[in-house]
Amino acid sequence: MSLNLRASVRAVILDEDDRVLLCRFVLPHPAVPDGARAVWAAPGGGIEPGEDGLSALRRELREETGFVTAIDPSHVWHQVVVAADHAPGFDGIVNDYFLIRATHFEPQGEFTDDQLAAEHIAAFRWWQLSEITNYTGPDLFSPRDLATPLTDLLTSGIPSDPVTLGL
Repeated sequence: MSLNLRASVRAVILDEDDRVLLCRFVLPHPAVPDGARAVWAAPGGGIEPGEDGLSALRRELREETGFVTAIDPSHVWHQVVVAADHAPGFDGIVNDYFLIRATHFEPQGEFTDDQLAAEHIAAFRWWQLSEITNYTGPDLFSPRDLATPLTDLLTSGIPSDPVTLGL
């Protein structure tokens, strides 16, 4: 039996100080598990029918953050989450992450506050790696161990093949 997985793209946006831009997803977003308040994750989203991955990434970034890029970013991470409740109507999700270097900016996308709320996005924040590593608050990260692949990316650079991530 083959699984019906939702294809999704996400951007690991790093500024000149190696801060990573994350968005805060709140309930009832499917990435937020029961018992958690919120999940901080890389901006991005689903690939629509007829759309290729990089076009979807550019669209999602423009809509959510206002960031526009014409470059083809490097594919750095690959994640498969098989869980029926993680992507409504699907058996799970495939997240492909692409690295984008950018000058620090304040996220202000095409979406209105109401449209962001409909996507269950409550906030954007630039995080230092040390803040992620030392975080003890109630929110989660996606992937849960975001600090590990982010450390590897910052210290070793772009991998020759995308790194497979866990939940």
